[in-house]
Amino acid sequence: MEVDILEFRVPVENNKTLFVWDIQPSLTEAQIYDGLFAVFSSFGPLYLLKVSPNAPLHPPGFYALIKFYSAAQASKAQRLTDGRPLFQSSPLKVRLSSKQTPHFPSSSSQHLSHNRCLELANHCLGFNGWTSDIVTLKDLASEDDDDDDDEVEEEGGVTRRRLRFGCLMQVSFPQHRQTSRGAAVLEESFTCTGPDVAAVVLQRRCKLQRLVRERALVQAFSAVLLILLGDGKVMVEVKRPPDQFVADHADEVLQVNEFPAREDEIEDDEWDLTVS
Repeated sequence: MEVDILEFRVPVENNKTLFVWDIQPSLTEAQIYDGLFAVFSSFGPLYLLKVSPNAPLHPPGFYALIKFYSAAQASKAQRLTDGRPLFQSSPLKVRLSSKQTPHFPSSSSQHLSHNRCLELANHCLGFNGWTSDIVTLKDLASEDDDDDDDEVEEEGGVTRRRLRFGCLMQVSFPQHRQTSRGAAVLEESFTCTGPDVAAVVLQRRCKLQRLVRERALVQAFSAVLLILLGDGKVMVEVKRPPDQFVADHADEVLQVNEFPAREDEIEDDEWDLTVS
């Protein structure tokens, strides 16, 4: 029986990356994306699918980059799609990459984003296959600053504030009797002016609380292994005890300088088209 292991980490290995070319120019990028996604997502969850037009010196048309979480699924997809027309009238070329994309230097340990963790868990386990709970969410700035140092009035009516939150999250897999915990601490310092200081602080607090919850959940997922069995079943294992994981990460503080958009991780702006 074939067994494949998925981690909640950015897939950077060459045996998880497919390149597709000889895509006809008669279709739009949106139509090509939909066609490729329909075909390749049937083999397993995709981390990335990106379509781009050919370089100016090449014949008109498109090529695509597809990243799987699973090497076995990428290999199967390559074997069963190479040389077939799929969604167009002429055959496509589909190859496994033989070289890591330089855009990912030594990032094999990079965690998936919060949104990607949810997508992968829902795809493999279903929406009812796992749950997440806040074990604790604390305002650490108010605990650290007994004298209310986190609010300082400066000249010109400028107020400087410091926010610091810690969160402990637990992700549970009831059918597999497994749990994993993750901890995160986020801090932000900022200044605000005008009559709406309270509203600005409240908005920042809400955003920072959301971010610290998401970061803690990502940490919890980072210790989880999804074991895909050949018969389509999925098993869940946790790489280390929850208490040990929390102890390893509870003291790490991430300084937030600005709030990112709802993250969609690394994009490949320049592709290495070396293939096997």
